[in-house]
Amino acid sequence: MRYGRVSVDGEPRWARMDDEVVHLLAGSPLDGDPAVESSRPITEAAFLPPVVPFVFYAVGLNYRGHIDHARATGREVAVPERPEVGYRANNALIGHGEAIRVPPDMTGRFEAEGEVVAVVGRRVRNASRAEAQESVFGWTIGNDVSAREWQHADRTFWRSKNSDTFKPMGPWITTDVDPMAQTTTVRVNGEVGAKFPTGDMVFDPWDFIVEASRYITFFPGDVLWMGADSNCQIAPGDTVEVEVTGIGVLSNPVRRDNREPERSPE
Repeated sequence: MRYGRVSVDGEPRWARMDDEVVHLLAGSPLDGDPAVESSRPITEAAFLPPVVPFVFYAVGLNYRGHIDHARATGREVAVPERPEVGYRANNALIGHGEAIRVPPDMTGRFEAEGEVVAVVGRRVRNASRAEAQESVFGWTIGNDVSAREWQHADRTFWRSKNSDTFKPMGPWITTDVDPMAQTTTVRVNGEVGAKFPTGDMVFDPWDFIVEASRYITFFPGDVLWMGADSNCQIAPGDTVEVEVTGIGVLSNPVRRDNREPERSPE
């Protein structure tokens, strides 16, 4: 099954999705099996991030290809000895088809990384491996957009990873797919920039849930981005697509953001 969130007539709605139709639901599938209230052609729906997570977890350096790339740039990077998670900000999330906005003062490398994303469907704490596997509701796709000069200049990733629009996610959640048996492909303007086995991870999603849930509680709607093997440079005017076989294709245009930041009234 494929579930997601769409905007219909300006209203955000949960939906079950077919190839050409969205079936608008009475509630969230994370809470049960909601009834279908109505159906619309998929062309009438604007995609939203398929879930707005309570907490947004992310994994770094979880593919050996990514580690090798980091080493090639002169960084001293070790293969992780245990699964550890980081955090990202919800304000960065956008849906399929929305524009990635490049801030006007950003310079240097601007890159995209295609990732499979686990969507948690139940509360879990101190999970066994079996419980971790049962806790995942489904899988979606993420594009981890990064501004590299900011990443190296700031003490944290607050701008480089978390600026508005830097985390496209979607287009939907697929519940009946084995993510470890898929292939991730990133295309820029139709040209393949990265391609790798999705399951070729240092630690798999359930390793992270088992380890992290020893200390923190996962809740329905939390997401865990699983890292990438490699990255692709992008720029305003490009269109970047992330495909994970068995799930779908997440596509977003890249635009220069020339708007002045909004200021709070004094």
